[in-house]
Amino acid sequence: QVQLVESGGGLVQTGGSLRLSCAASGRTFNRNTMGWFRQAPGKEREFVAGISYSGSSRNYADSVKGRFTISRDNAKNTVYLQMNSLKPEDTTVYYCAADRYGLGVRTGVVAYDYWGQGTQVTVSS
Repeated sequence: QVQLVESGGGLVQTGGSLRLSCAASGRTFNRNTMGWFRQAPGKEREFVAGISYSGSSRNYADSVKGRFTISRDNAKNTVYLQMNSLKPEDTTVYYCAADRYGLGVRTGVVAYDYWGQGTQVTVSS
């Protein structure tokens, strides 16, 4: 089992920045691919960014490329999502997830085995 706890969400103006953190405990964190997803009310959960266990491979949704950066610190069992140039359409709940198999950076929800409780990000116009 891996327990994930997100933090760092909040309210920010358009063009502002936030950094989300996800603290992991339980199974060996640095063997897991980690991902960030988001889900708006009434919509499917969508992939935002992912990072391999070594940090050498990263993947981003087209909608956030160039604005968001995913990183991880295996010594601290933490993964981060730096979000810059935020837009109102980025408003939603963001979830951290762990893929225990670590087979590259997969983008599908079903590839991830463990999930955090989510953190709300609100971007005002």
